[in-house]
Amino acid sequence: MTTDQARELLERGRDLIVPGEQVIDLSGVGHADSSAVAVMLGWLRHGALTGALIRFAGVPAGVASLAELYGVSDLLPLA
Repeated sequence: MTTDQARELLERGRDLIVPGEQVIDLSGVGHADSSAVAVMLGWLRHGALTGALIRFAGVPAGVASLAELYGVSDLLPLA
């Protein structure tokens, strides 16, 4: 999840978000930068608009650290 992929990931994720509870598993993410946090927040925003309750599983340690650094870790619900 890097800057080069952020727009595509955000859009593809939006297409998959449906009303109800959803867990997005990020355990397969091999490389991520700060844009991963922005994408996750974008998915949450879209979920709120569509009636989806989104939680994240397998968040890479680096992404969790960036979210903490930016002061948004409390906004990213974990499964």
